[in-house]
Amino acid sequence: MAQRLLVFQSLWSMERRHTDGYERTLEENVRMIAEAGFDGVSAHCTQREDVKRLAELRKTYGLAAEGQCFPTTVDDLQRVLELATEFGLHHVDLQPDVRPRTQREALALLDGWQRLAEQVEIPVYIETHRDRMTTDLYFTLDLLDARPDLKLLGDISHYLVGREFAWPVSQENHALMHRILDASWAFHGRVASREQVQIELSFAPHRKWVDLFLDWWRYGFRSWRKRAGADDTLAFTCELGPQPYAIIGPDGNDTTDRWRESLLMRDWIRELWHEVEKESTRDSAAA
Repeated sequence: MAQRLLVFQSLWSMERRHTDGYERTLEENVRMIAEAGFDGVSAHCTQREDVKRLAELRKTYGLAAEGQCFPTTVDDLQRVLELATEFGLHHVDLQPDVRPRTQREALALLDGWQRLAEQVEIPVYIETHRDRMTTDLYFTLDLLDARPDLKLLGDISHYLVGREFAWPVSQENHALMHRILDASWAFHGRVASREQVQIELSFAPHRKWVDLFLDWWRYGFRSWRKRAGADDTLAFTCELGPQPYAIIGPDGNDTTDRWRESLLMRDWIRELWHEVEKESTRDSAAA
């Protein structure tokens, strides 16, 4: 065994929200994801029947899963962990659906969730996300100062748009993002600009933002490989959300094919992982 990358596809990303009103079934979406070569899916882990139904489909195709939850109290996580354990999830993505004004309030919740997480073998990661406890980059960094072992799920698009980093991104801001990446144990993937949380990957004028995120993810992969165990797996979820995340045209529909862009991101991420893997192999040989 060795460290491996797992690329997941978000089921939320599979929602079309097209003006024609057509939506694929869960079965169709899972089949598309599996046949496209993804390693797993990301979905809510809150309702047992939904988690069970997805687990049955995942078993058919051999897919792993990330379970998302949005607790507002410490106890809210208990049921999620029971479901994650029962249905064998890869990890839990915890979006803390609270907005504390002080570190003390935030740390009390984080410590409570950590105590529950220690009772199960499935990892629990705290997602960096707007309109959550982690909405602000500086506040989250303060939490990391107080709890250096806090394990994040890095969705760094929220910090670029939230802080509206100027272009070119300053070395100071790069350093702040690196601190987040150094604490990230899984990733959600979309590309933001300083004005929009999700821009079209395939538009040539957006290439500078794409390259910025690829560089950050490269750093994150390198960092993870140094911290993780020899046989651990890193999950990266392609999460190109439907409107209003996706930019729409005057017809009310996406300006690009998000599914095709998810496949493009999947390929970029796997190429990036292989680059970092080769670097590690060269460094080990030279040591």
